[in-house]
Amino acid sequence: MIRKFSKIFFAFIYLSISFYGYTQSLDQAKILYNEGEYGEAKPVFEKLVRQSPNNSSYNQWYGVCCYETGDLENAEKYLLVANKRKVMESYRYLAYLYADLYRFDKAAEMWEGYIEMQKKKKDDTAESEQKLRQAHNLHRMQEKTEDVQIIDSMVIDKEDFLNVYSLSEESGSLMRYNEFFDTPEKLPSVVYRNQKGDKIYYAQPAENGVFTLYSQNKLLDAWGDEKMLMPDHSKDHNYPFVLSDGVTLYFSSKDNESIGGYDIFITRYNTNINAYLAPEQMGMPFNSPANDYMMVIDETKGLGWFVSDRNQPEDKVCVYLFIPDPSRKRIEDTEDVDKLIRRASLASISDTWKEGADYADLIKLAHTDLTTNEKKKERDFIFVVNDKTTYYTLNEIKSHEAKDLYSELIGMNRQIETLRNKLDEIRSSYAKGNTSTRNQLKPTILQMENQLYDWMAKAGVQEKKARNAENRQIGVKY
Repeated sequence: MIRKFSKIFFAFIYLSISFYGYTQSLDQAKILYNEGEYGEAKPVFEKLVRQSPNNSSYNQWYGVCCYETGDLENAEKYLLVANKRKVMESYRYLAYLYADLYRFDKAAEMWEGYIEMQKKKKDDTAESEQKLRQAHNLHRMQEKTEDVQIIDSMVIDKEDFLNVYSLSEESGSLMRYNEFFDTPEKLPSVVYRNQKGDKIYYAQPAENGVFTLYSQNKLLDAWGDEKMLMPDHSKDHNYPFVLSDGVTLYFSSKDNESIGGYDIFITRYNTNINAYLAPEQMGMPFNSPANDYMMVIDETKGLGWFVSDRNQPEDKVCVYLFIPDPSRKRIEDTEDVDKLIRRASLASISDTWKEGADYADLIKLAHTDLTTNEKKKERDFIFVVNDKTTYYTLNEIKSHEAKDLYSELIGMNRQIETLRNKLDEIRSSYAKGNTSTRNQLKPTILQMENQLYDWMAKAGVQEKKARNAENRQIGVKY
C-alpha cells in the first residue's frame, strides 16, 4: 500500500513540475512575443503547436513568429489554421503576408474579414479600410503591369544611388540637394538642372515639414524666382526630373493614392492654365508596396533609370536600368497569375528580357559619358524590330509596307498623347471640383479611359504588324 501511494505521489509531483515548466515556458514565450522578440519566442511556440496542432492560439502565435522572421511559407500554413477558427489577428497578418506575395486579391479578402470583426467589436476601422483600398489599388495596378524590358540592376548604398545615373548633356544633370545649394544639412532630395542650365527643379520641406516641389530660373548670374510647382502642403512630393520637352515632369510622392511609401508619378505642364495637370501614377513594375523614386529617362541614350528599396536592407536600394516604351504596352498574358506576379514584382529582371536579346551595348552606353561634341544619332522614336535591329527614324525602315504601317502608328501615338492630355485636364478638374462636378465628370473620365486603353491596344497591334513586315523584308524569321 505504501509503495502504491509513493508511486502516485511521485507521479503527481512529476506532472506538477512538468505543468509548471510548461506554463512557465508559455508565459515566457508570450512575454517575448509581446515585446517583439519573435525569433526567441518562435522555438517555444513551434514545440507547443506540434504538441497541440489544433490549438488556434498556438497556431496564431507561431504563424506570426514565422512571418516576422521571414518564413512566409510556414507563416501562411499556421495562420490559415488560426483563421479557420476566426482568430482575429490572423486576418490582419494574412493580409500583410499576401501583400508581400503580391496576391493582392487575397489580401483584400483578409482585410474585409478583419474589418467585419472590428465592426462587431465596435473598433475604429479607418486604418483597416485604408489598407483595404490600398489592396484593391494594388490588385488593379497589377493587372495593368507594363511589358517593360529591365536590362540591368545594381544594389548600392542608399546615399550613393545618384552615382549610378550617367546622363547625356541633352538630358540635363542631377546633383544632391546639399551639394547644389551648399548646405550642411543632408536633405534626402535631388536637384535636376535642364540642358540649357537656366532652370532647376528640386524638393525641400515646406513650413509644415512636408517635401514640396519647387523650380527656380537663372537670372543673370544668380538663381531666383522660386515657384512652388504643386501647392498642396498635405502631400509629400520629391525627386523631380523633367524631359527635354520642358513639359513632362516625373516625380515621386507619398500622397493618398500611394500604394506604399514613395510612388512614381508623371504629369505635364499645361500652358493654357499655367499649372501642372493631375498627376498620373505609373504602373507596375515601376511602382511597388515599397519606396520607388527618381524616374529618369535619357532620350538621347534611349534608356531610363529608377530606384527602389523593395527586397533590400534598410541602408540599400536597387537602381534599375530599363528601355523606355512610349506606348507603355501591358503584359498580354494576364491569365498566368504566377508569371504576372513575377513580372509585377520584378522577381527576376531576366523575366523581362526578349528571347535571345543581347543588352551588353546598351548597358555599356548607360555608363558612358556623352558630350555635345560627339555625334548623336537622330532619334524620332524607338522601333525595336528584332533582337539585333532597332530603328529611330522612318528613313531606316526598308519595307514600304512597314514604313506605311509605322507612319500610321506615329499618328495613332499622337492621338493617344492628345487623349491622354485631355484626360489629365479632366482629372484635374475632377480633383478640384465639388461633389456635383465630380458626378458630372466621372462618366466622361471612365469613357475616355476606355478609349485610351482601346487606342493603346490598337497601337500595339499596329506596331506588331510593322515589325513583322520589316522582318520579312530583311529576311529575319520571327
